[in-house]
Amino acid sequence: MKRDIAIVGAGYVGVPLARTFADAGKSVLLVDVDASRVAQLNAGESYIEDVPTEALKPLVEAGLVAATTDYDELGEVDAILIALPTPISRQREPDLRILLSATELIAPRVRAGHLVVLESTTYPGTTREQVQPILERGSGLTAGKDFHLAFSPERVDPGREDWTTKSVTKVVGVSTRHRRPRRPISTRQRSTTSTAFRHLRPPSSRSSSRTSSARSTSPSSTSSRSCVTG
Repeated sequence: MKRDIAIVGAGYVGVPLARTFADAGKSVLLVDVDASRVAQLNAGESYIEDVPTEALKPLVEAGLVAATTDYDELGEVDAILIALPTPISRQREPDLRILLSATELIAPRVRAGHLVVLESTTYPGTTREQVQPILERGSGLTAGKDFHLAFSPERVDPGREDWTTKSVTKVVGVSTRHRRPRRPISTRQRSTTSTAFRHLRPPSSRSSSRTSSARSTSPSSTSSRSCVTG
């Protein structure tokens, strides 16, 4: 079955995103290396707090949400969204190993006309300087000419009911063929971003403090980890 969208990474970002698209009538394929997760999703069982089983199961039964471990199925979709974890390293910087390893698997499946969107939280320059070269090398295509490449940082705050994947405004940065030359990200800029990461709270503390007054007014004030651009 041909699907509209594939989301690589069936975690706390990917599953709510899949539900949001499916609720809008789009067919979604979740791709994950964890076979047990895939089996649960295909049975309509959710392991994500923000997506209860009673919300997921009807979407699976209607054929709007499915999951697989097979990256080859990416070639049949119109858009590929990458929603993989970038955990903080010992140096307090985002660890891109999971993201870049998956990008190597995605690249050979990218075809002309594809839209690829990076959703993972990361530092400035990741999309253009790391993800794009891998995709172009593996596909033999050029971003902005043969396929479309964008960055749209996830804005998920697990456990919140007032601001969800559906209601929070998304920011999208797109790579175009005719863009002005841009200077490489400097060491100072990277250092500044790394400093910002040191002050980020883990998801558990964000969830436990979601009832505080400072976090009840606007999603922009609660999503500092998602405002870092890539």
